[in-house]
Amino acid sequence: MSDMHINKVEIIPIPFSIDIKYGDDIAYLILESIKSINLEILDNDVIVVAQKIVSKAEGRVVNLNSIEPSEEAERIAKEHGKDARLVELMLREGKIIAADNGIIITQTRHGFVCANAGIDASNVQGNNVTLLPLDADASARGIRDRIYTLTNKRVGVIITDTFGRPFREGQVNVAVGLAGINPIIDYRGKKDMYGKELRITQIAIADEIASAAELVMGKSKGVPVALVRGLDCCSNDDHGIYKLIRSEDKDIFLKLAKIYYSK
Repeated sequence: MSDMHINKVEIIPIPFSIDIKYGDDIAYLILESIKSINLEILDNDVIVVAQKIVSKAEGRVVNLNSIEPSEEAERIAKEHGKDARLVELMLREGKIIAADNGIIITQTRHGFVCANAGIDASNVQGNNVTLLPLDADASARGIRDRIYTLTNKRVGVIITDTFGRPFREGQVNVAVGLAGINPIIDYRGKKDMYGKELRITQIAIADEIASAAELVMGKSKGVPVALVRGLDCCSNDDHGIYKLIRSEDKDIFLKLAKIYYSK
């Protein structure tokens, strides 16, 4: 992907008036919601979609009452003041790498290092929780391809979730799946404004878009989708979220967490 040339970037909230259920056509509903605010989708738009509605549409919703905790889950839950059924789901979705003061850090099946394996009880009814999509890249490709079928427009799609960050307070939206966009802009080998060669700089553009989109989205706003317009970042190549996952040998936070938890 070439360097982006940006004049103006728009981040447009796309509200949904319905609660998503299993089997819903997310791409179609996105297009209908865009029409409802008198907009049309354009080539090179980036559609940012909250993981929650994707998980609901894909049936990744679990009632905690249906979960029978294992002995390991019971032990961890007792030690850290957690619901044993929730801990059991964490163990099924990945592995626990650290736990302290009621916080459980996991590494999911996808390779994400995050709290509680991305399991979330917000914006779901009753005693239900949502799990991350099994393959959020595939989910994003499905939405992208369906939008192209319905509109003949080529867009990028980013599926997001809210993650905490090592060494900093607060949470930000990050990409957990994507299609039609290269998640990293690599400036290595290019020159800075003083002619010095850049040796390290790689910008996680997918995470930057995800975080910016959250400004108009959010758990309590009824806005699970944002349209980002004005970025020249879409790509016809297939990319994946794996490009944003740091390998374990380079992830000092993951190493420290495992050392601490093993004590």
